[in-house]
Amino acid sequence: METRVDADAECPAPVARREVTIVNAYGLHMRPSTRFVKLAGTFRSDVWVDFRGARANGKSLLEMTCLGAEHGTSLEIEAKGPDAEQAVAALAELVAAGFHMDDENS
Repeated sequence: METRVDADAECPAPVARREVTIVNAYGLHMRPSTRFVKLAGTFRSDVWVDFRGARANGKSLLEMTCLGAEHGTSLEIEAKGPDAEQAVAALAELVAAGFHMDDENS
């Protein structure tokens, strides 16, 4: 996985993006969405998640839960702001760790 950082004259704030795959057994339901939103809220950057043409605010529990991303599907995480790279890296790590939902894989 590679993080892409876009910078242009119209957008002075750094933008970072990364594609991730949902690895936890039951996908992006309420508990993993809550963990994602909680972590996203620790960053100053705006966070967005794209899934099959839908775009959700990564800091909104309702929007994240409504994505309905299943196990094995891909999301694109995007952050725009002063800590965009750190936000995308931390959120991608959370997704790769299955949102720390070890009890789902038993």
